[in-house]
Amino acid sequence: MGNHRAPTRASRRASRNAVSVTPEASRSTTPAAGRRIAAKPEKAARTASPAGRRVDSRHSGSRGKLFRGLPSLPALGGVAALAIAMGGALQTPTELVSHDRGVLQANALSGSTAASSSDLLSNRNGISRDSRRDALADSSDVDLVAAAEQQARQRNAQLAKFASRVEQQSKKMAINLWVAPTDPVVLTARFGDYGLWSGFHTGLDFNGNTGDPIYAVTGGVITSTGYDGSYGNKTVETLPDGTELWYCHQNQFNVSVGDVVRPGQVIGYIGATGHVTGSHLHLEVRPGGGDPVDPYPALELHGVHLPP
Repeated sequence: MGNHRAPTRASRRASRNAVSVTPEASRSTTPAAGRRIAAKPEKAARTASPAGRRVDSRHSGSRGKLFRGLPSLPALGGVAALAIAMGGALQTPTELVSHDRGVLQANALSGSTAASSSDLLSNRNGISRDSRRDALADSSDVDLVAAAEQQARQRNAQLAKFASRVEQQSKKMAINLWVAPTDPVVLTARFGDYGLWSGFHTGLDFNGNTGDPIYAVTGGVITSTGYDGSYGNKTVETLPDGTELWYCHQNQFNVSVGDVVRPGQVIGYIGATGHVTGSHLHLEVRPGGGDPVDPYPALELHGVHLPP
């Protein structure tokens, strides 16, 4: 048993001594191309492995001069990927701030982000919403215009009715308007005076010259014209409420029975007919066709201002 193991140890030492190469020997040995080969001890040890094991030897001397300075293929791939990433980073910032979604990471290869596609979609949606909104706004504008036109028509109809009522009322006011029967107004006798008459004076006397116009005090209908004794030529105007106005001592008539007169219309002319001492107009006011009342307060009440 001892004799069998001894040769084995000796053979191992012999093989190690035979394979190991000193540094001096490796520097002195040069290949045909003139390169120095430095054999590392651990590589030499690997070549001396027992039979049946795979020998892992890397021949660093197999590269030529042209490929000595070039990096390996994995290194080139890493450099290319880094260059592409740097190019994408230069074109587009790696972090883009979105207005409503915070910070978004940019794609290193394309330089685009999810914000661009989302912005396009949002813009497209915004355009469609704006178009729908514009259409709704147009339809609402049309509705508003139609409603405004309808209101304008209703207002115009109401204004027309109001204008008609105003016109009718103005006509009534014009009919009911009272004016002085002569111009100028000069009073020579008043209601209730005594003197030349058999009793007290039953009206107002307005001084004037023969032929001066006599004006209708207010609107009404002529119900009588003719001579009446001491009243001379007399015209009777009946008002809508039944009040009668007597215009006496006329020189001439200017209206006929049945005529509708308005305030200020000339109905006759001053004269001196009947029981008089001179030309003048004798005016009486008889409510309901009855007994006479003082014309002075009646005229004042309807806005006709007489001298005191």
